[in-house]
Amino acid sequence: MPKAAVAGGEIQYDDAGQGEPVIFVSGLNGVGRYWAPQVPVFSKHFRVVTYDQRGTGGSDQIQREFSVDQMAEELIGLMDVLKIARAHIVGMSTGGAIGQTIAIEHPERVMKLALCSTWTHCDPWFRRLFHARRDMYLQAGPDLHSQFHPLFLYSPDYVNAHDAEIEAERARAPTKSSPVEVSVGRINALLKFDRRAGLSKIKAETMVMGSDSDFITPSYFSEALAQAIPGAKLIMSKGGGHSFTTTRAEQFNRDLMAFLQAR
Repeated sequence: MPKAAVAGGEIQYDDAGQGEPVIFVSGLNGVGRYWAPQVPVFSKHFRVVTYDQRGTGGSDQIQREFSVDQMAEELIGLMDVLKIARAHIVGMSTGGAIGQTIAIEHPERVMKLALCSTWTHCDPWFRRLFHARRDMYLQAGPDLHSQFHPLFLYSPDYVNAHDAEIEAERARAPTKSSPVEVSVGRINALLKFDRRAGLSKIKAETMVMGSDSDFITPSYFSEALAQAIPGAKLIMSKGGGHSFTTTRAEQFNRDLMAFLQAR
């Protein structure tokens, strides 16, 4: 996969298809391969860009301190390298925080915005969960976290139906591919994120997508985002957990495709 020089480091990315650009932005694990259920579908109609965020996957692992603002600026830098003036931004979890930031700070770069399984700010639930995940990294290392990772992300029905596949993925888990200091730094960035004051300024046509069984970013976050962003549409998945983009991929793809192709 090619790499782009961005902000003093390198970002590994993939670029497939032709048409209006759609950039899929991953969650805390940061890796572009998260979007495997989407790339073949959307690259038939769009230019699809996925990438490994700095500190993860095949991108550089120089940094130890992170912020969502910095992650957003790195995506703008990647867009500049790829000569993408404007794109549809599809952000999942941390990617949704990046999407919110770009839509507020760089509205001219966003065509349509899809925010999936993401959050508004660090409330007590979010704080407790991510403090626990951070301490797991610090006290037990990435292997234990990789065992919990599917339980954080997926619904029980999906785990039961894909157990061998999940175990194979865990063997090369994104949560094990980065130094512990990177994972801790990225979690610290999430704990500081709060863009509530700017949500009413978002001008891009927006769809908020969530799951009623999301353990990491409960459905009330999606509801709050949809209420705060002018004209935003809300779609809630029944079941599927945090990663309903994977566990309910066919329905997610249909809903997102209809949103992006609507004129």
